[in-house]
Amino acid sequence: MKKKLCLLVTLLIATIPLTSVSCRKSAVEVETLPPETSSSDEALFKLGEEYIKKDTEKGILFLRQVIDSFPKSFYAQRAKLLIADTYFKKGDEANLILAAAEYREFISLYPTSPSVPYCQYQIAMTFYKKALKPGRDQTKTVQALQEFKKVVATYPNSEYAKQAEEKIKDCEQRLAEHEFLIGQFYYKSKAYRAAVSRLQDILTKYPNYKKMDAVYFYLGDSYFQGKKYDESYPYFTKLVTDYPQSKFVKEAQKRLKFLEERNKTNK
Repeated sequence: MKKKLCLLVTLLIATIPLTSVSCRKSAVEVETLPPETSSSDEALFKLGEEYIKKDTEKGILFLRQVIDSFPKSFYAQRAKLLIADTYFKKGDEANLILAAAEYREFISLYPTSPSVPYCQYQIAMTFYKKALKPGRDQTKTVQALQEFKKVVATYPNSEYAKQAEEKIKDCEQRLAEHEFLIGQFYYKSKAYRAAVSRLQDILTKYPNYKKMDAVYFYLGDSYFQGKKYDESYPYFTKLVTDYPQSKFVKEAQKRLKFLEERNKTNK
């Protein structure tokens, strides 16, 4: 038994130096670079650019070395952008958070760079990519909308301002649709006061909503069903006048006829 134990200890001791040497050798191969490479911002950047396609973690290490060793270099800016874009392209939530952080740092470090509008647009896109469909939590849509508005307000002459404007329209449509679905649910549940509250928000916040004819009808009919006839009249009139082709027009006309006859009776 003692012989077996001694043999086991001997084998363990013998393998430790080999393992250490092996690990040390691997570390040297990864970290040691020729002097002409480590002393050149361009060479380091190109190395990182090459590696990032096949070994993302190693590529990012080289790119961060450019940023740390040559912080004022043109290649430091390119390295920072490449790191941010790499995270962004991965597309999952964790990497989009990292991408947003990198883009924000770029704006902070290089505020006069021509790439700043792009970074602000990309920050907005990290939220936009995570936005959920109407009917679900719209927190990311709201955040994306705020960030896109910063692009337009801060960099109105950049090529990204027009792209941001299109995304703003889309975000507003999503938010309006979300409010509409909730308002419609309350209407169908006969919770007319709650329906009015949601639908009126669309009129004030999202006047370009594509289903505005439906909003006018459900608003008017919520008042109508609650016997607030005077409040319902303007919405039915607006619907019939401005949206003559709407599928809600016939019902609105019936309500208007009822209101007119009621007014005659009450005189």
